[in-house]
Amino acid sequence: MTSLRGAIPGHPGRARAWLLAARPPTLTAAVAPVIVGTAVAARADAFAGGPALAALIGAIALQIGANLANDVSDFRRGADHAGRVGPPRAAAMGMLSEAAIVRGMVAAFALAALMGVYLASVVGWPIIAVGLASIAAAVTYTGGPWPYGYRALGEVFVFLFFGVVAVAGTYYAQAGELSRAALAASVPVGFTVTAILVVNNVRDIDSDRLAHKRTLAVYLGRRLARVQYLATVAGAYLAVAALWLVGDFSAGVMLAWLSLPVTLGPARAVLTRTDGPALNAALRATARLHFVFSGLLALGVLW
Repeated sequence: MTSLRGAIPGHPGRARAWLLAARPPTLTAAVAPVIVGTAVAARADAFAGGPALAALIGAIALQIGANLANDVSDFRRGADHAGRVGPPRAAAMGMLSEAAIVRGMVAAFALAALMGVYLASVVGWPIIAVGLASIAAAVTYTGGPWPYGYRALGEVFVFLFFGVVAVAGTYYAQAGELSRAALAASVPVGFTVTAILVVNNVRDIDSDRLAHKRTLAVYLGRRLARVQYLATVAGAYLAVAALWLVGDFSAGVMLAWLSLPVTLGPARAVLTRTDGPALNAALRATARLHFVFSGLLALGVLW
């Protein structure tokens, strides 16, 4: 298997290697839905500080665990070869051993499970089922005998688990029940978090083809994958409008539309650029969009 050890100058220390493996720019994907779910809970007079904090810690731990699982699984399958244009990967570049990354992944999921046990003591066992399903989805994205991320299903699972499940699960952790409002509010969040994956897959089309990683972008081709990005982002704003026009929310949710200027930079890059640095920047910008959009949506929910 080709190593990328020589693809970056120097070699980071162990702490820096773990930081790179955890991929801090992606952690907003874990924080944003918790903010929105908590806002919906507060709107229903069901806010609970302890469960909200546990949901936040659990979500971040799940995201880190998913990142580590993806790092080692892609390396084992040869997806992180020398032609890859994305940011550094710890296993492929020899920054951390496979065994170390697996231990880190287990530790992250164990922390998430611990938060789940606490939440189960507050609202009951269904939250355990949600947590176990989320861990399974994180591991099997690129790992296991049938990695769904290699079969054009990544967007579906990201929308469900980092959008619907994360927002509704946060609400459930505080209210002890589901609500139509929480499920509805999860839809625009699901769209913006999915847009992060779409950028990632647009950037990696060529290298994913070489690695036989059949993402939706690989099937669609670069032109249609770019359209997919625009449609996904547009879907988030249309879903917010629907929350107001046909949902149970006030016009305050339209505060999320104030994030529209944040879409311009990444959209321009996705539509016009093919080089790794530009699309890496677009990936980070889309993650920022997800966070800003969700923060404004949460404020609007509380309006």
